[in-house]
Amino acid sequence: MLYRRSTCIKVALLPVVLLAAKPALAKPMTSALLDNGNAMSSLQTSDAELQARSKNTTSLRISRSSYLHKLRGFWLGQNIANWTGLITEMDKVGTPQTLPFYTDDDWGSKDLPAMWGEGVPHSDRIDFYIEKVDGVWGADDDTDIEYMYLHLHHLHQTSKLTPAQIQQGWLAHTYADNEAPLFKKFVDSKPVRENFLWESNQTARDLMAKGVLPPQTSEESVNKKSMMIDAQLTTEIFGLLAPANVDVALDIARLPIRVAGNNEAAEIASFYVVMHSLASVVDTKQPMSQQTMWLANRAREYLTDGSYPAAMYDFVLQHYLENPDKSNWEATRDAIYQRYQLEQRDGYQQQDPFAAGINFAASLVSWFYGQGDFKRTIQIGTLTGWDSDNPTATWGGLLGFMLSVDGVKAAFAEDNMSERYWIHRTRRNFVDYTKDEDGDDNFALMSQRMLDVIDRVVKEQMQGHVDESSWQITWSKNQP
Repeated sequence: MLYRRSTCIKVALLPVVLLAAKPALAKPMTSALLDNGNAMSSLQTSDAELQARSKNTTSLRISRSSYLHKLRGFWLGQNIANWTGLITEMDKVGTPQTLPFYTDDDWGSKDLPAMWGEGVPHSDRIDFYIEKVDGVWGADDDTDIEYMYLHLHHLHQTSKLTPAQIQQGWLAHTYADNEAPLFKKFVDSKPVRENFLWESNQTARDLMAKGVLPPQTSEESVNKKSMMIDAQLTTEIFGLLAPANVDVALDIARLPIRVAGNNEAAEIASFYVVMHSLASVVDTKQPMSQQTMWLANRAREYLTDGSYPAAMYDFVLQHYLENPDKSNWEATRDAIYQRYQLEQRDGYQQQDPFAAGINFAASLVSWFYGQGDFKRTIQIGTLTGWDSDNPTATWGGLLGFMLSVDGVKAAFAEDNMSERYWIHRTRRNFVDYTKDEDGDDNFALMSQRMLDVIDRVVKEQMQGHVDESSWQITWSKNQP
């Protein structure tokens, strides 16, 4: 939100070596549902089931240097998609004042005002936004909280953050409303204090300032915004910090998710974490459309049957599969609007265009119809409606990781792209890693620090092996 808010098999474009499976039994899997502040409960399995799983447990060796380039792709793709999606953020939310929704015909046209009556300063047209090599990507809440979590892991030299570390990090690096710097949205705008926190993130920050720790910061009794989208846009990174191991990814993401998200909103956030973790083991011999479908369907296994996120996934997927015209994504978007915003089906009650639910359903439209094409996915996400910068940023980061930094640039036939990042646009008290350049950091340095954190996660959380060139980790094909 910008304003308001022994066989060598290559997997996921990574040099990955599948080694002989270890005789040890597979670790029992854990539930993805994050509920009522409790740790994820273990799903106990019989010895026979564990023995069956061990046959599908293998050891992966993942190249650190290749992963570094993929992480650069994550940051670049996320920023391109974030700043492209911001152009249409909250322009179309299904109210009489904002209808009709955008369609493909609107791509390249003049941007319309958001529901609060303003456009954005960085573009007045609906089109891809690229910072050239001499520019700097500004921080936004789709990237800056993840940046903060990376910093906290690196600062504390830990593979898993504690409630106190999270609280202290938020208070140190985000602004309270009354201490935020003056900000001018447009050149002729009146300066106002802006801390770049909204919805549940703002409430959670206020609670942490009063001494409340996560996961209590997202309890419904104190945070009435805990069903908003905030948990999704701040935690996808944890999937990448735990390559191929969904259990570990969800475990280290649990508290960061529960800073601002609870119940279904937390489960939706965990869905994206699962996809990012499993992106390391997609079958790259398959077309991108099949890789992306596999990721989504595997993450679906972590949604609770009978919940509205599961129902939304099943509805959107079915509508996509039954649509003979795979260019007509608008039909599925309109069906989502009818079923969930107007009719409030499957136990979903639409209360706010920033809600996790409606934006989860909307995100699936661009993921399915984009079919793994970076530009098409971001284009559809930008036009779909509601909080359009957040699903686009999520998919831009994930596809950027899958394609690697060179793949993102190739998608635009453009090498003249900035990889510099300005965290102090929205946050405070960070190290300036690039004192001789504009901005405070760059994607290569950020990605290197992520590698350092992953080294620790692999050793401490996965009981894996780390050497100078690779990680060796155990992967269960039977997850969950």
